[in-house]
Amino acid sequence: QVLSDVFNAPVFTIDTANSACLGSVYRAIHGLVAERNVSLADVVKLAPEPRLAVTPTPGAEELYRPLLKRYAELEQKVIYNPASSC
Repeated sequence: QVLSDVFNAPVFTIDTANSACLGSVYRAIHGLVAERNVSLADVVKLAPEPRLAVTPTPGAEELYRPLLKRYAELEQKVIYNPASSC
């Protein structure tokens, strides 16, 4: 629920063990075949059907939007000037 609220997006799951690892594998395969113009959609078309797990809590976006903006600003500061970010 927290991921859904923070990113204001529905969260889907698949009924398989280690589904997060499976997602990483699909991204890695896509990276290997992308130069042949194979889309990520083509790579995952044989994946198990996802099911909706949770949707964002109404009103959560107002709470998290400013925090996500601040996080992005801090991340950019670390990326572009790591010595002064500590």
